[in-house]
Amino acid sequence: MADINIQNIVASASIADKLDLKRIEKVLPNTKYTPNIFPGLVLRPKELKASFLLFRSGKVVCTGAKTVEDVEKSVREMMDMLSRAGFNVADKPDINVQNIVASGDFHGKLDLIETAVNLGLENVEYEPEIFPGMVYRRPDLGVVLLLFSSGRIVCTGAKRPEQAFNAFSRIKKEMVERGLLY
Repeated sequence: MADINIQNIVASASIADKLDLKRIEKVLPNTKYTPNIFPGLVLRPKELKASFLLFRSGKVVCTGAKTVEDVEKSVREMMDMLSRAGFNVADKPDINVQNIVASGDFHGKLDLIETAVNLGLENVEYEPEIFPGMVYRRPDLGVVLLLFSSGRIVCTGAKRPEQAFNAFSRIKKEMVERGLLY
């Protein structure tokens, strides 16, 4: 089994019918709102394990958490901050994980040219002059994998931690069975 760590979870939620971003910026610390550059307010509470983008529509994006539990806890605490500051927010938001980024190590080396040929060129992008890793898309896994000659691997696009862990397990097994991992 590869050593696997979740690096980032991006989730979205609808927390209100609308948000007054100018007022939030004035009331809450650790905010930045520059609507002429970006339509969302950036909120980086020092005490939380995540950062947020808040939009006038009442939608938020949460990023930076490493567990789904931390996402849920951070969203609740951010909503409590807004509520305590006098903003109307939903009682229970529907939180949707959009993307999980995980990284791992197979503890072995890969010859990326041999790997690309073995895995099927229709699922692989490998241009070492542009990017040192190989991009491997497996539709059956529902994720995109970045494979590096060092044996390091990055998985993106998972919606659940188990999906990322399953992708790592299946790819490592495939690498070993094909004799691609040295």
